[in-house]
Amino acid sequence: MKICLIDPPLPYASPPLAPLILEYLGGLTHRAMPDAQIELLDPKFRPFFVEKVEADLVGICGSRIVTLPWVYSTADTLRKSGKQVVLGGFNPSAMPEEAKKHADAVVIGEAESVWPEVLEDARKGHLKPFYYGKPMPLEKLPLPIRMPGYKFHGVFTMRGCSTGCTFCALSCLYGKTYRYRPIDDVVKEVNAMPEKFFWNTDGNIWGGNINRAIDLFTALKGSNKKWFGFGDLKAISTPQGDKLARAARESGLLSLWLGCEEKLVGAFEKNKVEAIKKLKDNGIDPILAIILGKRTDTAADFDRIVELSDRLGIMVHPFLLVPFPGTELNEEYKPFLLKEGQWKYYDGAHALFSHPTMSPKEREEKFFSIVFELFSVKRVLKHLFEIPMSVFPVGHFAFLMREFPTRKGMQAAYKKWLAEKENNDGV
Repeated sequence: MKICLIDPPLPYASPPLAPLILEYLGGLTHRAMPDAQIELLDPKFRPFFVEKVEADLVGICGSRIVTLPWVYSTADTLRKSGKQVVLGGFNPSAMPEEAKKHADAVVIGEAESVWPEVLEDARKGHLKPFYYGKPMPLEKLPLPIRMPGYKFHGVFTMRGCSTGCTFCALSCLYGKTYRYRPIDDVVKEVNAMPEKFFWNTDGNIWGGNINRAIDLFTALKGSNKKWFGFGDLKAISTPQGDKLARAARESGLLSLWLGCEEKLVGAFEKNKVEAIKKLKDNGIDPILAIILGKRTDTAADFDRIVELSDRLGIMVHPFLLVPFPGTELNEEYKPFLLKEGQWKYYDGAHALFSHPTMSPKEREEKFFSIVFELFSVKRVLKHLFEIPMSVFPVGHFAFLMREFPTRKGMQAAYKKWLAEKENNDGV
């Protein structure tokens, strides 16, 4: 049986990170059906021709909402040519009935518990409309099939999140209870990578259990790999914060993405400022991802972003708020949504709902003006020289590999926005 797994292309530039979900699903497929021929396709970095796909079953990931138009169109084309198509990921799980219009089957939730059944049904040519995955212990998972030619590969060490952010889809798919992979399994997987860098894709690298995080970082120290991750400042602000930051840095952590809602921008708490300093003192480069544009936001909240970046001495990546389907925020904002179902606009650069005092155009213009100030070549290079020499050259190289693709992506988003604006003005 021939099985093709596809991760859709993005409408903007991205770092050269291999699609982790494809690699893990490839490993899961190999375990469940060892005799299958497996092909992993990533149109983000490789030429893709839908008419050249040869497979008995095609699985397409729909986790990034902005890619859904491409996912649906490609799935429709493949089905017309007689191929069985299954969709899965965050958005098909949140909108299974919509996804089913473009697929023979939809996997809702996590794939581990149902993927062998999907494969067997596909072999027989009788896929069920929906497969309901159940959260399972993250033990004895198959090793991923690593795709060649990437600077970075990903690893996950846990699932779930108990924070309960209303705008986040993470807990909608994985649940609000933390589940952890055995540390030995994680270390084995990291050691098997030939590359010197990896990306920890956990929603929060020390979420739920600080002691477990310290144990994990201590175990990874011998791997001699450098890595990136996502986290929060809460754990660093605890009495164990110094030990945690030191263990993370000694394990190879170079840079940490930190989530931040806009309500923190105006009065960034003292303990969070101290936590950022603690990360920097340990040679970890923090990046603040700030969500802007809630209905309670004001123009002043936008204007403070550049000042905040300068005051903290870190890179700040702003995004306009996206009310993802399946989240509490989406339900709350239902009466105000402007582009519901028009998924190509759900990219973090468009205003997607009405606002009491600011028009969509005003919010978008403010967003792009801030973006181009934050991502000016002058600011990027200035921050490059602020990175501690203790992580030279890998830390500086990694910074450039992350920031310039992001800058390029923002430029592409702006050109797209300008074209849309011109078309709308001409109507």
